Amino acid sequence: MVPVGDQLPRGVCPSCEKIHYENPKVVTGCLVESESKVLLCRRAIEPRIGFWTFPAGYLEMNESTQAGAIRETKEEAGADVQIEQLYALFDLPYMSQIYMFYKASLQSFSFTASSETTEARFFSEGEIPWDQLAFKVVTETLNWFFEDRKTSDFAMHTMVINHPTLKKLSAPSST
Repeated sequence: MVPVGDQLPRGVCPSCEKIHYENPKVVTGCLVESESKVLLCRRAIEPRIGFWTFPAGYLEMNESTQAGAIRETKEEAGADVQIEQLYALFDLPYMSQIYMFYKASLQSFSFTASSETTEARFFSEGEIPWDQLAFKVVTETLNWFFEDRKTSDFAMHTMVINHPTLKKLSAPSST
């Protein structure tokens, strides 16, 4: 049903006429750098179990995107970080998600895997397991980061991903 004054069909309660909006999910996380290396976590949960990603997850109600990124980094990698800047913003309209990655610095060299990750590890650019990255948003962010690092100009990047681009892959072996 299209409510009066609206242009799109919405879920509307037939009894009280309250509109039930469905809105995109926000995923927030951190690209953590320390000593010229970046922190990646091997996923212990679906989707993409066994693949590497940034510590990130869904934003909670009543939480800022920065607070969510800090919380997710602590939950998934046991790392305390300080946010430096919003670094990458991805719109994925085909799956109604928005990804926000903050560039962050490690506050102490203490990190660990969690119930959502089997491993948390720092990688230099040459050590990144490029063929084992979980999501295109991680690959794109890392490409931007290593390119920006050459000039120390870390501008914010944005991208719209209009269709799924993942190949069906089995989980990589632990090595």
